[in-house]
Amino acid sequence: MTTTADTLLWVVIPYVCLAFFVLGHAWRYRYDKFGWTTRSSQLYERRLLRWASPLFHFGILAVFLGHVMGLGIPKAWTEAVGMSEELYHVLAVSIGAVAGFSTVVGLVLLIYRRRTVGPVFRATTRMDKVMYLVLAVVIFLGMWNTVAGSVLNLGGHYDYRDGVSVWFRGIFRFDLHPELMADAPLGFQLHGMAAMLLFALWPFTRLVHVFSAPVGYLWRPYVVYRSRSDRLGARQARPGWERVERKEPSRR
Repeated sequence: MTTTADTLLWVVIPYVCLAFFVLGHAWRYRYDKFGWTTRSSQLYERRLLRWASPLFHFGILAVFLGHVMGLGIPKAWTEAVGMSEELYHVLAVSIGAVAGFSTVVGLVLLIYRRRTVGPVFRATTRMDKVMYLVLAVVIFLGMWNTVAGSVLNLGGHYDYRDGVSVWFRGIFRFDLHPELMADAPLGFQLHGMAAMLLFALWPFTRLVHVFSAPVGYLWRPYVVYRSRSDRLGARQARPGWERVERKEPSRR
């Protein structure tokens, strides 16, 4: 039986967060194009960033692809192509563990760097701190659900593909089943709520750079630099590029 609280938590709030996500990006792109940036701090410190950034970004990309498969692809589809539940479970746990470990290590290094390197810390905004906190909670809860449910088997077996995944796909079909999330373990509920909060905050943080790509560089014309000094350089001038002396207009 669906209660009012279930409807509020698993129907109303998801659509409110989705509206913030879509409209917030549209607003920021329209009115804050100069702020649409990663606020890169590479010039301040590179040694830690050289390790932290690849670990985090490649790890979070693998985590995202795993969520696409686990939440977006119905269970019947993977069974139809011959992937058994045991094989899916092994792949999800093994690949997910590596991706999650890389993401956690990268995030810890990024936070440590931001907290201990003076110029980077001074360039950190309040919204950056909120974003890091919520992102860390989402990642921690996701790792906990994987370890507690799939490895330690705490609280009994729960197949999220028959519960959380069905509810998630219903968001885009406007056919949510809040009772599925209400029956899910607390860890999955907290993970879902934290993820929705992150999506609501997304447009107002540096995470907007996820939707940016230098596509224009593919057809942007070359920038031509011309020397204005008398010295043309150490190399001999190429034929056809002889310097033309400027003639002063005659005065009468």
